[in-house]
Amino acid sequence: MSSVPPLVVAMILGAALLHATWNALLKSGLDRLWSITLMCAVAAVASGIAVFFVPLPAAAAWGCAVFSAILQIGYCLFLVRAYDKGELGQVYPIARGSAPLLVALGGAVFAHEQLSVPAIAGLALLSGGIITLGRGRDRLDRATARDAVVAGAFIAAYMVTDGIGVRLAGNAFSYVAWMTLLQGAPMPLVYLAIRRRLPPLRLEPETLKALGGGVLGLAAYAVVVWAMSLAPLAKVSGLRETSILFAAVLGALFLGERFTLRKAACALAITAGALLLAF
Repeated sequence: MSSVPPLVVAMILGAALLHATWNALLKSGLDRLWSITLMCAVAAVASGIAVFFVPLPAAAAWGCAVFSAILQIGYCLFLVRAYDKGELGQVYPIARGSAPLLVALGGAVFAHEQLSVPAIAGLALLSGGIITLGRGRDRLDRATARDAVVAGAFIAAYMVTDGIGVRLAGNAFSYVAWMTLLQGAPMPLVYLAIRRRLPPLRLEPETLKALGGGVLGLAAYAVVVWAMSLAPLAKVSGLRETSILFAAVLGALFLGERFTLRKAACALAITAGALLLAF
């Protein structure tokens, strides 16, 4: 299987930084359900504007777009539940680390992709390093770890779905725009169902953080979906999960989380695994 083109690798790594940043903004929020609802709504508004400037996806891709939107709503809810009790440096590694192996399996079963032996070794090293990073003496309680793993399963499911959908759509950015619109538009109603009221709009720093997170999240995933139209799903997923390096640094710098020698060793394993996977 061919290597991922260098430009695509660079774009995915940039998207990984953006993804870690919006997760840090979400974790730092005072009301994370409200924050992620506003983030999704902002992304939906931006996508609603974008759909007027891109062609419609091919008919075959619409089922994937709808299914992915549903999966991503589930991912958002379980991610919020996990962040309510766990640190960024704990939840993020478990959620992101469980996804690449599942994406590889999904890509093999549903997209008929086969990984070389070095790529499989890289995927195992990457996932093992990420998962180990989320363990230790200060490990999560069982319920929070379960929520993080469920979020990871949603990640794997929607990435495989989007990887197939974007290849059917004919245009990566039209697929992203419509899928994001379908995912973000119902989020205020999801909030209403949970809180029994619509999400309030407030002029305060929390609102600005959520608005920024929504823009960053949309940009990050648009790049990832574009990359999946050009490269194998498992390789894109593996490279994307190097965002854990950025999350560990952001957690230490801005959220007061510890960055230990164990975390540094895991970071090296993640980097080595990503290089094997990509090249």
